[in-house]
Parts: sequence; structure tokens; C-alpha cells
Amino acid sequence: MTSSRWTGIACLGITAFGWGLNWPFMKLLLRELPPLSARGLAGVVAAVILAAVAVARGERLAVPLAAIPRLLFATFTNVIAWMGFGTIAMQWVTVSEGALLAYTMPIWATLLAWPLLGTRPTLRDLVALCLGLGGIVTLFGGTGFALGPEKLAGASLALAAAILFAFGNVVNGKPMPIPPLALVAWQVGLGCLAMLVYGLAVEQPHFGALSHAGWGMMAYMTIVPMGICYVTWFETLRRLPPATASTGMLLVPVVGVVAAAAMVGEPLGLRVILAMVLTLGGVTLALQRS
Repeated sequence: MTSSRWTGIACLGITAFGWGLNWPFMKLLLRELPPLSARGLAGVVAAVILAAVAVARGERLAVPLAAIPRLLFATFTNVIAWMGFGTIAMQWVTVSEGALLAYTMPIWATLLAWPLLGTRPTLRDLVALCLGLGGIVTLFGGTGFALGPEKLAGASLALAAAILFAFGNVVNGKPMPIPPLALVAWQVGLGCLAMLVYGLAVEQPHFGALSHAGWGMMAYMTIVPMGICYVTWFETLRRLPPATASTGMLLVPVVGVVAAAAMVGEPLGLRVILAMVLTLGGVTLALQRS
């Protein structure tokens, strides 16, 4: 195995663990801050850091006028929907529920490609859907589907985050004329600025009351998942085949669920493990098609 491939595998591991640990950290941080204010502040600072790194790597931050509508659309699906909806959902669902619902996105992308791109689903795609739905049923069926209003709202938001992210990837599949790191900086910056402004106006957060542990989690969320992990993710894509990189991302919900059991005290029983196997099995089949 070449040195470049080993570097890619190392970057993939850093990315998966960095993004995976963000789930329980976010769950803990929501005990002290409202969701959009927390995510928005971390994202705005992270976007400044990403922009600085992009410039240092020789990337231009200029956005062609023709690309602005697509950039705004991607900002909505990739940041406001994926990060914003997903973070709000974490108030009412467990990490295992939120993470597994969110990471069904490749299944929805495969299904959305039929009406939007004319790509008919295959038997493998239908099996992937059945596995994914089986995982969701297993996950939420432990209570006999007696979901209260808050649990239902959280599950709906997490699922909406996955579907909208998938929709954005299908519709906006053509690369934009913006360097990759600069593109992420713009999306994270614009999306999180909108979340922060809304959060300050509506949620009225008390940042001064944040504990030392809370500031530590804010620093982690800013620097690691929204900073370092984007850099290592692009290095992963440069050095590994896309299918390998995408399949490796299935480690993210696994890390999140296991870490939540240790850090947040969420149950990690047979039902959760079975739901994880079914859901991620379906996602794996969908990724192979993609």
C-alpha cells in the first residue's frame, strides 16, 4: 500500500471520529445553549478559519455571479437543513436516533434520482430502502411507536435533514466553479450566520452563563468537525476512491452512538445495535450504487 493511500486512510479515520464525536458533544452542549445559537456561533467562527486556510492554500474566495443561486441553494440543503434541522432535532431524540436517521441520506438520494434524473432504482436500491426502513422501525419500535409530540418533531426534523441534504446533492450535483475549501467556507459561513442571527433574535442565548465544559465543547465543535475534519475529508477524497471514502463515513454514526453511550449515558442495547446494522447495511448498498 502506498504512502498516499495510508495518508488517505488516516485522514478518513480523523474525519469519521471527529464528526462522530460531534454528536454526543452537541447533545451535551444543548443542556446549556439553544441549538441554532450554539451551531450558528461555532459555524461562523469555523467559516472564518476555513476561509483563512483556503487562502493560505492558494484558493480564491471570489464567487462568480452565475454561481450565487446554486451556492445559496447548497447553503440551505447542506448547512441550514443538514446542520440546523439536525441540531434542533437533538433536543428531542437520542444520538442513536438522530444519527441513524440523518445518515439514511444515500438511500433517499438514490430514490430521488429516479424522478429528478431518470435513474430507475434497481433491486439493490429497493433492498437498501427496506433495510433502512427496517432499521428505523427497529429503532423507534421499542416503545410501540408511542411517540410523543417532541419525539415525533425531533425524528421528523432529523429525517427532513437527511432528505433535503440528499435532494441538494442530486439537484446540485454538477461541481461549482469555486475551489472546494472556499466553497465549504462560504456555505458554512452563510448558513451559520443565518442561524446565529435567528438564534440571537428568537432563542436569546446566555453565552455568559456557559460553563468551562460548555466552552470546551464549543471550541471542539468549531475547530474539529467544522475545521480540521473538512480539511482531512478533502485530503481523503484526493487519496482514496470515492466509494471507499463514502463507505468509510459509515463510521460516523457508529462512533457517535458508541460515544453517546459512554458520554451521555444513552442505552446501547441489542435493539439499537440491530437498528444500526440494518440501517447502515441499507446505506452501504445505496453507496455502492452511487
